[in-house]
Amino acid sequence: MPQRLPPLNALRLFEAAARHKSFKLAAAELNLTPGAVSHGIGALEDMLGVELFVREARGLSLSAAGELYLPYIAEAFGLIAIGTQSLPDRRKRRSISVTCAPTLAARWLVPRLADFRTRWPNIDVSVDTSRRQAGFPVDGFDFGLRLSRGPVDGASWLRLFGERLVPVCSPAYRAMLGNDTDTPDLAHATLIHVDTASQDWQAWIDGAGVDGLDTQGGLRFDTVQLAFDAAAAGLGVAIGRRPLVDRELSDGTLVEALATTVETQTAYWLCETPQASERAERAAFRSWLVEQAAEFAGRI
Repeated sequence: MPQRLPPLNALRLFEAAARHKSFKLAAAELNLTPGAVSHGIGALEDMLGVELFVREARGLSLSAAGELYLPYIAEAFGLIAIGTQSLPDRRKRRSISVTCAPTLAARWLVPRLADFRTRWPNIDVSVDTSRRQAGFPVDGFDFGLRLSRGPVDGASWLRLFGERLVPVCSPAYRAMLGNDTDTPDLAHATLIHVDTASQDWQAWIDGAGVDGLDTQGGLRFDTVQLAFDAAAAGLGVAIGRRPLVDRELSDGTLVEALATTVETQTAYWLCETPQASERAERAAFRSWLVEQAAEFAGRI
């Protein structure tokens, strides 16, 4: 007699909510309302006869039953994703899916994709830059490019290259701070900050051993691109992260306000599910990406 299984959609809601510890974040990932997620999980709990979550004012947590149930559901979704990816000839064209932060995608990955397409014209590449947390292999991505201090459990991680912090500004602003033979006095400069990288200035100051800079004042923007645009417009000095600022340094839109660079504690990593089946297109993309990263790392 066939086993009666819970609805797949309800299990997907449970897995996402358990991973995020939040109905709201699960709803954002699945393009649903928090109410729909809560209702779906409530129906699942009624069907199973157990409470999967502890709902408290301070937040959401898994119940003892939920803790027991989650590994089975997560593994089941992983096996479905792996099995689907391993089907032969399921599409006329082969494809690779990559999740990547938007700035790295725009400034490092996309400019290099023409080379990949030249070498492997029959492999399509899909790049996802949404900021949501991605699970491997549940969300169906082949690879992820992530900025991290080190590997995180649940995926196979390979370090690609690190970053270096350097203060950058327009050529005219650099000239105002001091001529080519002088050391620029950043104490009189307007500092440009990025909200999502709020510690970059302090990290560079500590690493470079520079004193007398007020990191509280200046201009603030919510994206790296706006900060670079402001610096290029002569509004002040921003902290650039190589490789993200290399394009502007190469074309002269920005120059180094000081040549002192500081290595960050983070690096860019290639991550993928450790159980992924080895398809020819996956091997080709991984090999190409590692080659591109090694070539780039030799220049920074």
